[in-house]
Amino acid sequence: MTGPVTAGLLAGYGIAIPVGAVGAHLVAVTARTGWRTGAGAALGVATADGAYALLAVAGGAALVPLLVPVMDPLRWASALLLTALALRSARTAWNAYRTGGAASRDDGTAPTAARAYLAFLGITLLNPMTVVYFAALVLATGPDTPTGPADRTAFVLAALAASASWQLLLALGGTVLGRALTGPRGRLATALVSSALVTGLAVRLVTGGD
Repeated sequence: MTGPVTAGLLAGYGIAIPVGAVGAHLVAVTARTGWRTGAGAALGVATADGAYALLAVAGGAALVPLLVPVMDPLRWASALLLTALALRSARTAWNAYRTGGAASRDDGTAPTAARAYLAFLGITLLNPMTVVYFAALVLATGPDTPTGPADRTAFVLAALAASASWQLLLALGGTVLGRALTGPRGRLATALVSSALVTGLAVRLVTGGD
């Protein structure tokens, strides 16, 4: 059982640690809304990673040829959605700043943890490269390849736990950032910079970047 658990942990951290557009957006959302919403978003990302890990151990090698034709459309959909969210965040922060607000965490406009969970789950599921990544790792684990139901379950749960721990760490970082930037200008600057970063990473998503 130790082999599949180790393989799952390594796979989960391997897909989670490189911070792309979704991770950057997670930090920005948490900075503006607080820990509860950020934790919901983090668990949404981790759930998607766990679902793709499950697909990989259930037959990822067979799924890869089926996913290839739709990878580009899904990448574009993910990039467009992330860009739209980034622009919306920037517009909301700018409007709040102009009207004398500070995009407060308590102004009633922050998404609930459940909404953040569903939004980030959807965004992350739009990236089929995740299942390809997990499938490749499953095939490369050699003697530690999860074959039986118990080993496959251990692999998936370990990957899910690894991804969740990292995403929650990103959310914690966003919480600290949000507490440090309490003024209107600080929150506006954070929103604009994060929106620009997310948009840039979304462009990379469809131009060959990760």
